[in-house]
Amino acid sequence: MELSVAGWALAILAAVLVGLSKGGLPVVSMLAVPVLAQVMSPVTAAGLLLPVYVVSDAFGVWAWRKAFNARVLAIMVPATTIGVGLGWATASMVSERMVGGLVGLIGTLFALNAILRPRLSNARDPRVGPGLFWGTITGFTSFVSHSGGPPWQVYALPLGMDKLMFAGTSTILFAWVNAIKIVPYYALGQLSAENLRVAALLMLPASLAVLAGVKLTRVIPQVLFFRVVVWALLAMSLKLLWQAL
Repeated sequence: MELSVAGWALAILAAVLVGLSKGGLPVVSMLAVPVLAQVMSPVTAAGLLLPVYVVSDAFGVWAWRKAFNARVLAIMVPATTIGVGLGWATASMVSERMVGGLVGLIGTLFALNAILRPRLSNARDPRVGPGLFWGTITGFTSFVSHSGGPPWQVYALPLGMDKLMFAGTSTILFAWVNAIKIVPYYALGQLSAENLRVAALLMLPASLAVLAGVKLTRVIPQVLFFRVVVWALLAMSLKLLWQAL
């Protein structure tokens, strides 16, 4: 794959955004594929960035290995696995635009409710039923349209986790989701040898950005952190709705 100087600059920027998100900053992950899609198709961009996500995930999991909610992961890991499997099984039948629009609608309604009626401080216990539902949607939409963030946040935000536990649980969960997407992505032809060569060069800036993201997450005040998360959810969801329309 031949990239111009501007193309490489955008690719490095996308890799840094991936790394920052794996360091615990949920705001920036939504920008990586759109940034890289300026110089290639979104499908190619998503396939190219998946190995970068996986390597960044390894650093993120190490950084957050002591800050996670084990019960939430016990519920969400099998649920997202089912969702990824459904996404693979229906890859040729499901419209990415339709799924993205549905996720965008759900995320927009939830974010607006959180902004207009901020009562998320009343923490809920992680329940199995809702977790299996939202986890399956998270895995499915992550596979089909790389938009697993909104349904995950719809489930996770009301649980009242502190910012470090939220960041760690998010990072570990999506590390799992990205890892199990490798085989189906390869089977569907989204991981080419050319993509892997470019991805290998992007892994260093992404890995360094993980460390920067961890430091930023630790110093950002918790109220501000979750305010940014909710507004990021709204921005991601509106973007998905706009693309669907």
